[in-house]
Amino acid sequence: MQLTIQASGDNVQAISYLLSKNPRNLYERNHKGHLVRLFYSKFTETELEATIFVTPDPIELIKGNSNSYDITHYINDREFAVSSIFCSLIRSALGTALNGQPKEEHTEWVNHPFSFQFEFGPVVSSLSDNQLKDLFEPIGYEVMITRPEIEYSFQIKDKSSARSISLKGMKTLQEGLRHLFVLIPVIDNYKHYYIDEKEIEKLERYGDGWLKDHPMRDYIYRQSLRFKEVYSIVENRKPEEKKEEKESKVRLNDLRYEKIVDTVSQMNPRSIVDFGSGEGKLSVRLGFVEGIKEILAVEPSQTAAIKALGRFEKVKNKEKFVVPETLWGSLFYYDERLKNKDVIILCEVIEHIDEYRLPKVLDTILHDYQPNALIITTPNREYNEVYDMEDVLRHNDHRFEWTRAEFRQWCTERNHRDIYSLKFEGIGEEHDTYGYPTQMCVFERKED
Repeated sequence: MQLTIQASGDNVQAISYLLSKNPRNLYERNHKGHLVRLFYSKFTETELEATIFVTPDPIELIKGNSNSYDITHYINDREFAVSSIFCSLIRSALGTALNGQPKEEHTEWVNHPFSFQFEFGPVVSSLSDNQLKDLFEPIGYEVMITRPEIEYSFQIKDKSSARSISLKGMKTLQEGLRHLFVLIPVIDNYKHYYIDEKEIEKLERYGDGWLKDHPMRDYIYRQSLRFKEVYSIVENRKPEEKKEEKESKVRLNDLRYEKIVDTVSQMNPRSIVDFGSGEGKLSVRLGFVEGIKEILAVEPSQTAAIKALGRFEKVKNKEKFVVPETLWGSLFYYDERLKNKDVIILCEVIEHIDEYRLPKVLDTILHDYQPNALIITTPNREYNEVYDMEDVLRHNDHRFEWTRAEFRQWCTERNHRDIYSLKFEGIGEEHDTYGYPTQMCVFERKED
């Protein structure tokens, strides 16, 4: 996967200052196991051509993925095509140009337009050629799309499904790169990383000055951020409204934590297990629940657990705060330390597990660990209609998402020994037809 930057006209050599890359040297870095290279194939007074390309390591791409033994990861075209993965891997190399912050003596060239041609590929996209043009032509590019001719001895087809895109226009380097970093992830219906407040801020920064007036703006936001709550942008908002808007973008996540903490508080527990605790955001809130003596934050990812430790460290000296204990663990391995606790929590966890593996997981929790209560939250698939995502899962790593009826039936079946009473509730803003965005089931052990 590669991006070639071509420019012609006077003073094009100044672009090397904006890129902060010496034309006499090969730029080569190992970025999280992937090899990133940038080199100049042409550098004269009136012509410049620089190419940045990535040689991905498929093993690094799937580290931490619970389905890492699936051979399709090694032949998946997404991981060798220009997509959000590619953008994330080259962002550091192009950071000076993206942010418009070269050395002070070269700042005059940041806002200088050049006659650019940006060519990138291969692109794997469900969008038609005309739809691709509709993304770039409104912001001043002449668009050319090509498919490489490939001959096959067995005559299955005469053209590859992959495409290359070439964009020509008078732009500043910063403008051009920011257009690409916003629109390349839109082209490929694939988002490989978690979407949070930083993603929102990045989109607003890179889209400043052009995205608001783009005729496909709503589609771009929807594809970039995937959630209606996240991509709903208030036009002409006042500066003081930005904080309020940012808070509303993470409102569902906050409501989910608040609901769990409130539910736990009413149980008066002394011990809690937060399964799949991630970076510890819920565990921190649980640490302030009155009467709590022990919180076990169980997480299989070492990286996330380290971040959680940092979060716990910041609040450990606060009054009446119980510091959670981080444990490496998995739902697939029995751990004697988790037995007979008051509450076990699975907050947005089960949808990341293959459905066929879930019965064993729940049997281990309910019949081996035997907590007094189990709290499970998971997305309500019906609510995806509200997000205009009826045929799309909310997160790339979700294995499934259930309707309210499917979730209710599944929880009832898992309580096959009838040891627990079940209570179902919703979290978030209720829709008259589709219910709540998040659904929750509380298993409470019946009195003997």
